[in-house]
Amino acid sequence: MTLHVPTTPPASSSALVLFSGGQDSTTCLAWALEHFDRVETISFDYGQRHVVELDCRTRVAAALRARFPEWGAKLGEDHMIDLKVLGQISETALTQARTIELNANQLPNTFVPGRNLMFLTFAAAVAYRRGLKVLVGGMCETDYSGYPDCRDDTLKALQVALNLGMDQRFVIETPLMWIDKARTWKLSESLGGQPLVDLIRTETHTCYLGQRDVLHEWGYGCGTCPACELRARGWAAYVSARKA
Repeated sequence: MTLHVPTTPPASSSALVLFSGGQDSTTCLAWALEHFDRVETISFDYGQRHVVELDCRTRVAAALRARFPEWGAKLGEDHMIDLKVLGQISETALTQARTIELNANQLPNTFVPGRNLMFLTFAAAVAYRRGLKVLVGGMCETDYSGYPDCRDDTLKALQVALNLGMDQRFVIETPLMWIDKARTWKLSESLGGQPLVDLIRTETHTCYLGQRDVLHEWGYGCGTCPACELRARGWAAYVSARKA
């Protein structure tokens, strides 16, 4: 498997990572810890059904510090932002007990309108105060559910708006934008070897329904929601490529 690893030179020696506790954000956190001298994290409680991810992120951060001391020395302050108002105005399967299905616009009803726009705007406000110039997110439009706020064009436009609105020179880095889930697993392996792969497999949370009672080969989850299906399919392709 050929792996494209983003090699954009850091625009600053420090970064703020959107860190939910899932596979993608944990991989991005490892990527940032490899590329920057100081890394802070930020997460959001927006009334998500899978709120268990917020507990997982604490364990993941602790495991990163313990298993990767060189990264642990770089891992700085964590910021938790209360955005429950987003869940209150959203009628989605991520914020309410609804069956996951496609809407009339062919987007899954797990799409929370404005979520990534709000996340990055609040992250930029925190970064402004903390003197951080690089925002790192796990958005991807290669192997995803079609969310429009994950698209590269959306994030480029938002970067321009944030820089104009705050008179800054923020850079939004998306290390996973052009790679699929199999290559996301491969990226984690290239960053932290088997220990990082194992940590992501057993400690992170992706399942939309918040289920953590069954540990599959690819990690915990219900196994049937779109997030679990993407993660499982990526794991199977990653394992197959390793055996080839």
